[in-house]
Amino acid sequence: MIPDTLILAFDRALRTVFGPSHSARAMPGEHLPESDLGAAEKAEAAALMRINHVGEVCAQALYQGQALTARNASAKAALDQAAAEEIDHLAWTERRIAELGGRRSLLNPLWYAGSYAIGAVAGLAGDRWNLGFLAETEKQVVAHLDRHLQLLSHQDARSRAILIAMKRDETKHATTALHLGGRELPLACRGMMRLASRVMTTTAYWV
Repeated sequence: MIPDTLILAFDRALRTVFGPSHSARAMPGEHLPESDLGAAEKAEAAALMRINHVGEVCAQALYQGQALTARNASAKAALDQAAAEEIDHLAWTERRIAELGGRRSLLNPLWYAGSYAIGAVAGLAGDRWNLGFLAETEKQVVAHLDRHLQLLSHQDARSRAILIAMKRDETKHATTALHLGGRELPLACRGMMRLASRVMTTTAYWV
């Protein structure tokens, strides 16, 4: 018989990759007027939001994989809480992509599967390393959100509001993970994570 945890994990994967996402919180900037963006600015914004949507697909997979193999109840609770808040990010970026006339990444199933496996391995390394991986992931996400805020048109207030709210949540997740005992990852590991992120963001910009 297939364990319930695997059934739930498969169901969440299907909903994350293929289903529409629903946020518990209102989308930041939803009451702001739509900016009069040129065609090139709108296409750039849609591509950047697609990258951020892929990042949230990966985040869901990572946290589910990490929670699956986490041993400590506090670590598992922190991962579950982060995953719940990231669902809002998933819904916000999905909605903004649609508003900009863009599309989601065609490679989302691949991004999810790879990230889930990485998360499960991180969990097997022990809870302090698991939480350290969470903290480092969030730090790198914050850095990449900062870059996107620089690239987005200053007129695109709706997209900028989403990224600012996401940045606030990601910073909180990193801080929480460190307070729970997360260890700083070795330099080589952090470098490999940045390289993997660069491959993902470059690919997701186009596909």
